[in-house]
Amino acid sequence: MPEPTMQRRILRPGRVLTHIALAGGALLMITPFLWQLVTSAKTLRESMIAPPVLWPATWQWGNYGRFFEIMPVVTLFTNSLGALVLRVSGQVIVASLAAFCLARLEFRGKRLLLGLFLVMLMVPPQLFIIPQYEIIRDMGWLNTIPALALPGIFSSFGMFILYQFMRSLPRELDEAARLDGANPWQIYRLVILPLCWPALAAVVIMTSLFSWNDLLWPLVINTSPNRMTLPVGLATLQGAQGTDYPVLMAGSLLATLPMLVIFIVLQKQFIKGIAMSGSK
Repeated sequence: MPEPTMQRRILRPGRVLTHIALAGGALLMITPFLWQLVTSAKTLRESMIAPPVLWPATWQWGNYGRFFEIMPVVTLFTNSLGALVLRVSGQVIVASLAAFCLARLEFRGKRLLLGLFLVMLMVPPQLFIIPQYEIIRDMGWLNTIPALALPGIFSSFGMFILYQFMRSLPRELDEAARLDGANPWQIYRLVILPLCWPALAAVVIMTSLFSWNDLLWPLVINTSPNRMTLPVGLATLQGAQGTDYPVLMAGSLLATLPMLVIFIVLQKQFIKGIAMSGSK
């Protein structure tokens, strides 16, 4: 029998140009992170002179040690991590329950309620700071970790991502579960939720990013130095008399590492969840 012919992949000019454009865009996106890394290893003079020094004469890795000496890194990290865990877990529960009700159940006023959720997406969150502060104050939660996470638990964004994903699931799943005697809670917990891992990964990553980078709300709600988060701690490095930019860049780079780890672990589910949530 004749051997099968090997098909060679022909690189078309359009495909080559597309890959060049994508590579250029990727390089443009990572340039700030590369500059951050280089600046974190410069001396203070090299980070401030003009024209800027593109490459340090001697890599100053001691800037990372100075950041640990200046800031209570363990306390900052613990506070940020505690707020992140509470916010992510709470939002996954609340948003998934709300999305299930709007996507899989039928009740009076459903369209109006969904419209109100969509309106909330258009309102700047800064408008709610004063009433949220008054609620936390009346609850006696000022200068606590739960106060950092509570407002972020109730998110229209997370609900909408899960709502779009749940809408794409076949209705036959619910009907088959009802024939087996399952109630709505069992359908949510045993049938729908296990199929929503891609959308849940997207919500986890986005909520983690919002929580980890949040600066305004921790500044408002917590006045105790022992309850500062990493963004607040980094903000204190910018003084009125001057800023040690290499140490600030070293701390900022260390603060981004947990988010990079979360994204690397969940990137496939994240991309799939975003794509499938907007497929309709």
